[in-house]
Parts: sequence; C-alpha cells; structure tokens
Amino acid sequence: MRKMKILPSLTTITESRKVGDWRAQISEIKKLGLTEFALFPTKLLKEERFELYAALKEIPSLERIPFVHLRTDMEPEEIGYLIENFQTEVFNLHTTVNWPLQYDYSKYAKQIFIENGKFVPTEADLSTFGGMCIDFSHWESMVKFGNKDYDEQMLKMAEKYPIGVCHISAITTEATADPSNPGYMQYDSHRLEHLQELDYMKNYLQYVPTIVAIELENSIEKQLEAKEYLEAMLG
Repeated sequence: MRKMKILPSLTTITESRKVGDWRAQISEIKKLGLTEFALFPTKLLKEERFELYAALKEIPSLERIPFVHLRTDMEPEEIGYLIENFQTEVFNLHTTVNWPLQYDYSKYAKQIFIENGKFVPTEADLSTFGGMCIDFSHWESMVKFGNKDYDEQMLKMAEKYPIGVCHISAITTEATADPSNPGYMQYDSHRLEHLQELDYMKNYLQYVPTIVAIELENSIEKQLEAKEYLEAMLG
C-alpha cells in the first residue's frame, strides 16, 4: 500500500476572496484534538500571520504542520521559523512569472514546490526549486474547458519533475465565475458541497504524492469526511 499523508487544512481565504474565520477553525482543531494539518495563510499579512502562529502554539494536541503555502512577502527567516516551531517539511509557491519573488529562497529551495494555477509552472521555476506542487482542481478545471495545451504541458512536467506535495479542492458540475475575476469561469472551488465533487481525482492517481493538502474552506469536520473519502479512493 502506498504511503500517503492526507491533511485537512487551516485556510484563510473564502470563495469571496476575503479572510476566512481561521480562529473558528483553531477552536475546531482543539476540540477534535488534531495532531497535524496543513496551513494556508494565503490572505494574511505578516503581523496577522504571526498572530496566527501564536494561536497555533496554544493548540495542546498539535505536533506538526507538515505543509505550508508560502506568500512571496515571507522572508526566509519566516520559513525557518515555521520549520523550527512546527516541523514543516514542504512548502509551495505560485509561479514566479505571476508572483515575482521578493526574497532569496535558495536556502530552502529544495523544500519549496511550484504550484500550477491558470498557468503551468515554467521549467526555470521547477528546476530552481524542488519540483511541482500540483493543484489537481486547477488542472481538472482546464481539462473540462478543453484546454489540451495546458493538459499536455502538465503531463510533461509531472513526468519530468518531482511532485513534492499537492492540493485537492472540489470540482463543480457547472462552471462558475472566479470571485476575484468575474470574467473568468472555473470549475474548481474551495467550497465542497458533495463528496462526489472529489471523484475527478480518480483520473490523477499516478501523480498523487505522499503529502496531500485538502484546500477547502469547509469546516475541519467536513474536511475529515473528505479525507476519509479520499483515502478510500486513493489507497
């Protein structure tokens, strides 16, 4: 059986692109006694992030946060802080073409993986950092729109470069407008309504890495249902 770690996530973004209620998620994590989870501080500025980190340290059951989604305004010292305080193993960044780097991350480059969004990561990014962080919902959304070039590029990169971590979100039946760009339609969603919205993952089994982050704004309890569903599907 394949060794795989599927993690629920503390997220800080909602479908409306506003800051989510991460304090409520911390309360739920405490209640459930989780020992590990993934962290997406996507919408938080530095002061807010360190407020979050302080709150995380107050979770009695917490042992580690294996994966953290980085922002390009994070200094290398913040990455070191996460490793030291939460035993974080891997990170991801968006493509530097869309989100230019502000700092030198060479010290941690092999622990950082580049995520596909509306664009496939470049060879330059993937060779500079540890490899790919595949967001499968972004990939599947492009496939559903018939974007063969995107699909072919992703297949090529996934075969060529290591896949260190992945994100799994929902795929909706009908395309909806991107909240931050209403002119852009998408099938991928950070809000899960039905567990069957994860069934698309059956198409990507061979590319699933050992660390899997569930990127949903749903409650932790709902994410744990998704985790169980994915474990049965992914093996």
